[in-house]
This record gives sequence, C-alpha cells and structure tokens, in this order.
Amino acid sequence: MVGETRYNLGMKIAVSLPNDLFEMADRVARRRGMSRSQLFAVALREYLAAHAHEGLTERINAVCEKVDTALDPALRRSQLGLLHREEW
Repeated sequence: MVGETRYNLGMKIAVSLPNDLFEMADRVARRRGMSRSQLFAVALREYLAAHAHEGLTERINAVCEKVDTALDPALRRSQLGLLHREEW
C-alpha cells in the first residue's frame, strides 16, 4: 500500500453510522486493502488536522486585547509615507 502507516490496535469504540456511510466506507476500505478501523482512523486524523487551527483567530485576538499592539509612532509615519508613494 502506498504511504502505508503501521496501524496499532488501540481503543475500541462503538460508533453508529448511517447505513449508506458505512457501506461507502466498507467499499473504500476494501479497495484500498485496509480494514475499516484503519480507514476510520486515517479519516479522523485527516479531519482533525484540517480543523486544528479553528479558533486560532479568536485566541490571537484575546492575546492582542491584553498586549499593546499599537505601532511605534515613527514606524507608523514611515509606513504611511510609503503608502502615499505607492501606485494603487
């Protein structure tokens, strides 16, 4: 199997799935030569990785509320001067 990851037995859980989702997962697992458990573990890992950064903006904003994020006045003037010289 391409990019095979060793699957270690871990926690057993019971999960209820709609029949159609179970059947699709079963077909994909068979096509890929993996167990349903492996397929579910891979799918869950990918889902969690894709959503790992949710809430990051809110956490950054919370920190920014506690820290002075204002620009140094000299740097602000310098940046504004550069903006006026740029063609928009």
